[in-house]
Amino acid sequence: DGDDEELLSDDGLMMFVLRARRALAFASASGLSQYTNKFISSSSLSLPSLSTLLSTPSVTAQSSTTESRFFSSKATGFPMRLGATVPDFSAETTAGPMKWHEYIGGSWAVLFSHPADFTPVCTTELGSVASLKEEFDKRGVKVAALSCNDTESHNAWVKDIEHLDFSGKKSVTYPIISDPKREIAVLYGMLDPEEKDAEGLPMTCRAVFITKPDKTLALSILYPATTGRNFKEVLRAIDSLQLTANHSVATPADWTSGKDCMVVPSLSDEEATAKFAKGFTKLSVPSGKGYLRVTSDPSK
Repeated sequence: DGDDEELLSDDGLMMFVLRARRALAFASASGLSQYTNKFISSSSLSLPSLSTLLSTPSVTAQSSTTESRFFSSKATGFPMRLGATVPDFSAETTAGPMKWHEYIGGSWAVLFSHPADFTPVCTTELGSVASLKEEFDKRGVKVAALSCNDTESHNAWVKDIEHLDFSGKKSVTYPIISDPKREIAVLYGMLDPEEKDAEGLPMTCRAVFITKPDKTLALSILYPATTGRNFKEVLRAIDSLQLTANHSVATPADWTSGKDCMVVPSLSDEEATAKFAKGFTKLSVPSGKGYLRVTSDPSK
C-alpha cells in the first residue's frame, strides 16, 4: 500500500534502517537481544534482506539532498544512559585500526568528539589533551578523539596541534578516530544539527563520554561547537568517579582530590562510624536534619 511505497523509498528505507539500528542497540544494552534476534529471523517484511540491512556498516544515499536529510536533526542517535554498556565500533585512527571495546580493555576511558579538523577551538582542545596526557595516564585512563574527517586529514592536522602553546609542546600520542561517514557520530548521538559543513551535513558536537572498566557509561558531557571544554574539569570528574566507585562517599561542589567528602545517605551513622576510620562530622543546619556528614578523603 502507500505506506509500503514510502518505506521503500530512498529516504524511508534509510530512516527505517537508522531507527532499527537504534532500537537494536538499546535492546542489546537492556538484555533484550534474544527477542530482537527472534524478530529478525522470523520477520515476513518484504524488505530486501532485513538482517543484511541491519548489519550493513552504512547505507549510501542516492543524492546530496537525501544525504542531507538522512544526517539531519533526526539523526541524533539513541540516548546514552548512565550505567548502560557503550556501543562498540570499528574504525580507522591515527594509530591504526581500532575496535573500541578492545581498546578500552579493562581500563577507564574517555572518548571525546570535535566538530572538524583544522578549526580553531578544536585545535586548542586537542592540544590541551596532549598536554594533560600524562595526567590521564596516572589515573589509568585511555583517551581517544573523534571527528567526521578521514585519517589523512587527522595526520596533517596534528602538526598544527603540536605547534601551538596549548599542547605544552607535547606530542599527540592518543588516537584520533576517523568517522567521515558519521556512523559513530549517529551511534553515539554526537551530531549537532546547528553546525554544518560545506556540504550541509551536521558536524559532531563537543561530546565527552567517560567509560568504566566494565565498558558502562559513567559520565557524559555535551558542549556546543562554540564552547571549548576544560579538560582539567574532566580530570576532576574522573577523580570523583574513581573515588566514589570504591568508597561510600560523594564529592561536593568544587571538590578536588584530597579534600573532604560527604558520606552517602544510604549509610547509617553506625555504618559510617565503622567504615571511616577517621570518623565524620555532622554539619549543623536550620532544619536540624543530620544529613550533611563530612569525612576525609578515604583514598588518602
